[in-house]
Amino acid sequence: MLIIIVMGVVGAGKTTVGQLLAEHLGWPFADADDFHSPENVEKIRNGHPLTNEDRRPWLAALHEAVVGWDAAGVNAVLACSAPKHEYREALQAGSTRFVYLKGSPETISSRLGNRRGHFATDSILESQFADLKEPTNAVTVRIDKRPDAIVEEVLAKLNLAN
Repeated sequence: MLIIIVMGVVGAGKTTVGQLLAEHLGWPFADADDFHSPENVEKIRNGHPLTNEDRRPWLAALHEAVVGWDAAGVNAVLACSAPKHEYREALQAGSTRFVYLKGSPETISSRLGNRRGHFATDSILESQFADLKEPTNAVTVRIDKRPDAIVEEVLAKLNLAN
């Protein structure tokens, strides 16, 4: 049983890579954005960074999901920013592995400028980079390639390539 948590700042490609990875593996996919309260979504939509207090119930809901998958013996892929070490600690249960999608502020800002239909915009990018504490125990993949190439690299680094 394995839960892969695809992490990085807003616009790094967590959802795209996570969905492709889950599809390739035949595993369920979940997006941490779907666990936010309507109040958090509105705050982010208006360009206001979330506080630790804002994130507390969100992290608790995510932790419950991870624990539930682990207890049920379900492999899963979760896309979640998880910028701080303590957030990643809160998400760990059973066999979890983090995949860090790493990119420069310039690359990600450019991506966000082209993105439509998502509540998070480049207005929170600066705060995301300020909060980011790069993980030391994650599979790190640079985002300067096509999503399918990123997935291939992740699969190889996690010894899941077929």
